[in-house]
Amino acid sequence: MATNIFRLSPHFRLNSLAARLIAAAAVWTMLGLAVGGYVLSSAFRSAVLDNFDSRLSGDMDGLIAAAQPDQDGGVVLQDRFVNHEFDRVYSGLYYEIKPVTQSQPGGQISHSLFDHGITPTSEVKNGVLTYGYAAGPENQALRVLSRRVEFPIASTPDQNDSRAYTFMVAGDLAAVDAESSVFNGTLIWSFALLGLGLVVAILLQVRIGLLPLRRLKDALHRIRDGKAQQLEGNFPAEIAPLAEELNSLIEHSAEIVARARTHVSNLAHFLKTPLSVLASEADAAPGPLGDQVRRQVEVMRRQVDHYLARARAAGSVNVLGNRTPVQPVLHDLARVLTRIHAARDIVIDAECPAAICFRGERQDLEEMAGNLMDNAGKWARSRVRARAVLDGARLVLTVEDDGPGLSPEDRKRVGERGERLDESVPGSGLGLAIVRDISKLYAGFLVLETSELGGLKTVLTLPALPAS
Repeated sequence: MATNIFRLSPHFRLNSLAARLIAAAAVWTMLGLAVGGYVLSSAFRSAVLDNFDSRLSGDMDGLIAAAQPDQDGGVVLQDRFVNHEFDRVYSGLYYEIKPVTQSQPGGQISHSLFDHGITPTSEVKNGVLTYGYAAGPENQALRVLSRRVEFPIASTPDQNDSRAYTFMVAGDLAAVDAESSVFNGTLIWSFALLGLGLVVAILLQVRIGLLPLRRLKDALHRIRDGKAQQLEGNFPAEIAPLAEELNSLIEHSAEIVARARTHVSNLAHFLKTPLSVLASEADAAPGPLGDQVRRQVEVMRRQVDHYLARARAAGSVNVLGNRTPVQPVLHDLARVLTRIHAARDIVIDAECPAAICFRGERQDLEEMAGNLMDNAGKWARSRVRARAVLDGARLVLTVEDDGPGLSPEDRKRVGERGERLDESVPGSGLGLAIVRDISKLYAGFLVLETSELGGLKTVLTLPALPAS
């Protein structure tokens, strides 16, 4: 059973329940992983950028602490507070000090900027700091922090005079992009493995979850093959009511068939008794009227036998659980018919492997095989041979005799029209017609051929089952 869990069924199609569950779960899982991956990637980049902004903010604080005003309100920087990365050309860390009023002197740039400047874009103010972006040297993408700072002008009589400057610190975002790329790469392959694992888990969950349905199918198959009379086994709470209803339906079907057979038997008894009385009265009154009554009674008997056999077979053919071993039926029929035809020394041989079973009622098999073997016994000179073989999922029953046989025209008249060719032989003459009608109910068929023994060969094909 464990092997079946990991193996996809050959009937695993997109219109199956398992395929729909797995496909829906897989789509939602992949969509959830994609959205989750995007959120995590954005959150990580935001965290890295916040950390980068914190470092730039620290550099901004050092730059402001290093800035001292001169007598004219200009800016003088003290080296001990300034990050030395500002001194290396194109280092990725830059500053620029601009007077708020462009006409005023006193601006400065870091040595790292060399001959470039910082022109912020997409600025957003947050407290005293303004955040933005800029294009730096060598096409560097820069993160820019700016802040307005005012310095007093000591050389003027008014002590409230001051000069405002914009301090800008910029850093190369390459480090942020590199950390984000490493994280995204790790996130992609880890989520890919997680997604694959989840899909496998979904597959196992669906396959294991649907195992009770497979058990239910196997139980129904056992009933159809005649190995069980009802659904057997313990089923989950969701399927147990279905199993109970199916068992009730099977029992109800069997009861209906049994009741129908009882009515058929009662009808047969009711009809045959008046027919026997009419036949007796006709025998007691010889003449044209008596002969006419006897002929009509015989026709009525034949029709009653014919249609009662059809009704009995039609009532049993759809009953689940029908399974009949063929060998005992043929041997019993051969033994009984040998006694019936003992006065003519007819030898009846029956050959059948023990492993063959007919998918149907024993009574129907006895009706069909009995008619064929009895008909062969009536016309045989000395020998009748009945043989059953298994051809795939079909049972092939062959009955032959060494009698006079039939021409192709006569075989057609007897097999299809049910006509009697010789009134001297006892019987209703409907045996082959009854066999043909019952076999059709089982999706089988009857063929008349010429036997190697010299007489008639009947080939009956029916549904079969292997022995359990």
